Amino acid sequence: MDITPNDTPEEEVVYFDELNLVDELLDALDDMGFDKCTPIQAQAIPPSLEGRDVLAVAQTGTGKTAAFLLPILDKLTRNPVKKVNTIILEPTRELAMQVDRQLEGFSFYTPASSIAIYGGRDGHSMEREKNALKTGAPLVVATPGRLIAHLDLGYADLSGVKHLVLDEADRMLDMGFVNDMLKIIDLLPKEGLQILFYSATMPGKIRKFSKEILKDPVEISIAISKPAEKIDQKAFDVADWAKISLIEHILEDKKELERILIFCGRKKTVRDLTRRLQRKGHKAESVSSDLEQQEREDRLGDFRSGKIPIVIATDVLSRGIHIDGIDLVINFDVPGDAEDYVHRIGRTARASAEGEAITLISKEDRQRFKRIEELVEKKVRRIPLPDELADAEPPQGTGSRDDKGGRGGNKKGGKGRGRSRDNSNRSGNSPSSAPASEAKAPDTGDQPKKKFGRRRPRRDKGSGGGQP
Repeated sequence: MDITPNDTPEEEVVYFDELNLVDELLDALDDMGFDKCTPIQAQAIPPSLEGRDVLAVAQTGTGKTAAFLLPILDKLTRNPVKKVNTIILEPTRELAMQVDRQLEGFSFYTPASSIAIYGGRDGHSMEREKNALKTGAPLVVATPGRLIAHLDLGYADLSGVKHLVLDEADRMLDMGFVNDMLKIIDLLPKEGLQILFYSATMPGKIRKFSKEILKDPVEISIAISKPAEKIDQKAFDVADWAKISLIEHILEDKKELERILIFCGRKKTVRDLTRRLQRKGHKAESVSSDLEQQEREDRLGDFRSGKIPIVIATDVLSRGIHIDGIDLVINFDVPGDAEDYVHRIGRTARASAEGEAITLISKEDRQRFKRIEELVEKKVRRIPLPDELADAEPPQGTGSRDDKGGRGGNKKGGKGRGRSRDNSNRSGNSPSSAPASEAKAPDTGDQPKKKFGRRRPRRDKGSGGGQP
């Protein structure tokens, strides 16, 4: 019987040591402080262990990475191999790096070795990746384009592949990787191949694609259409011509915040807003697909470390990038897709922290934002414009006073002053907190000879514990 969300009630707690996972994985999970499953893990791990194809709707932050990695690592621990056994496709280099880090933690006590294939200055060289694909690395985490570059040269041995994971499948389709994915699938063995298909959304084109490649899949839906309760959502009704001035006012009001992420719908808007803020003395940088991969990663690193407090980005950062301690997300433009709003503001209030999300709504965006409010089942509080903008005249040729948003919807909202927050405790357990510095990512398929022999005591049923 296919598993549905109703099969695992929200109040039912499932522990990892109830899922028949090998002790090596339970030891690693115990080291990381995880003993309880998230809903996607509780529902996806059992059928994955059975070899069923899985079609799962699950957003970043639900624990889906562990949901597909743990069953595969369980099988590779019980039956170690040297050939390439598993291919995990990720839409971006950043996501491939994140999954590779989590894989290192989960596999710490297992004999499974892995290779990440995504290129770039800090990626492995083509020669190193070539050796791993020829001699065998059981687990391969790759971006489609980089893997295709190897496959076109003809030396990769994929005859032993038993598992294919398509992570963020909807995003890969949106980025134009459909032909690459189909090409990779065509090169894999037809018999005995298990496909684990994970997508944050399930529009018609994704469901059609999944039906073409999956066999009798178990369907699971853990889609989160509501933002985290700890996100303080608010909005301004404001004309397009006044948005940049409003952003400057907000940033002046939020000077105490450490990390602010601003989303824009167009790359040109990202460039224009970044230049304006830099001229005003703000330490701000942009992140968009215009940048080389290394530039993007360098700026993300500076954002994580606090060196850059403000990042202006396109939706390249709306999914999958986990940066703790983002205090405020600003939607300079209302996103075209209502679910993109959830992804964007979900960058804040992570790891049990609080967060704030502000959206600037122009006259043209009002209907679009209404659809967002219907999706999240919440009327977002409107904040009055600051006096200097509420009383300002639009520049000549930019629109009428009627299109400047007025003084705001909720008259009780004051002047939109934001409260300060204690940012001292914004971190939390995550799979990347594993002993990754000691874990391996070898460039060949040689199995590490690890005989740790460690076994943790069985959990106390009444104890707490985290979730990966």
